[in-house]
Amino acid sequence: LPHAPNGYEHCSAASRGNTGDGLRMGEAVGAQVRRDLLQAAALAPVSLVPNADGSYAHFPHLIERAKPGLIAVNGFGKRFCNEADSYHDFMQQLIRSLPAGQPVQAWLVGDKDFLHRYGLGAVKPAPVPFGAYLRNGYLLRSDRWSGLAQQCGLPSQTLEQTVASYNQQALQGKDVEFGKGESAYNRIQGDASRGLTNPCMAPLLKPPFYAVRVVAGSLGTFAGLPTNCNSQVLDSQNRPIAGLYACGNDASSMMGGRYPSGGITLGPAMTFGYLAGLHAASGQSG
Repeated sequence: LPHAPNGYEHCSAASRGNTGDGLRMGEAVGAQVRRDLLQAAALAPVSLVPNADGSYAHFPHLIERAKPGLIAVNGFGKRFCNEADSYHDFMQQLIRSLPAGQPVQAWLVGDKDFLHRYGLGAVKPAPVPFGAYLRNGYLLRSDRWSGLAQQCGLPSQTLEQTVASYNQQALQGKDVEFGKGESAYNRIQGDASRGLTNPCMAPLLKPPFYAVRVVAGSLGTFAGLPTNCNSQVLDSQNRPIAGLYACGNDASSMMGGRYPSGGITLGPAMTFGYLAGLHAASGQSG
């Protein structure tokens, strides 16, 4: 989707969503796109990486959020979620933390030690140079939390309080606010090699401090055409439309708009594509 450097609309990141053509085809013969799902799309935090030609690449933040020494804050300078949870859950918590009309954006924040060990978004770990990301504005840096807050447009006192509170919890290895590092899903993406009490938590202490802005990106769609167990598209009366099948992201997600794990678009696409082929080959398609 089109976007500008200061735009906050949803952007596409390796999207596997439907293009709309299949949906319009179904609607033209009596099908209706489902609108009763919990969510219409799978979302992920994505940063916009400036290219030399003025365009932007999309970097999906799928892994480093669980590493120790990083927090995410919203436009109010506050943590809003367990940063180590899935990318879709991360975005749902961000959206819920914001009032209507507030830009859907957050900042991933770490210190010198974090950047050196893990990198941040498009910025690679040491010893890879990252000066270009500072010059083009992708990576923000300051020796003081107040300076970083000013660059991000955040209330400095709130950010400093947020970091101080998190650091105290990290030293104890217990995230009393959001439970970071308590689940197996969190811990497997943390860093057990450091011998920390909590493999997903470390205090942010060493200046300079860094931040990268993230916005909402789409990894795929849930909304689509309703189908039966043979992948036949259904009309408004839940009757199969003769000769019309849908699978993948053109079909309404069998998960009902929920996102239990990665691959929920790929597995059903292969399974129901196979079932559609069997049914069509049987001569029962009408």
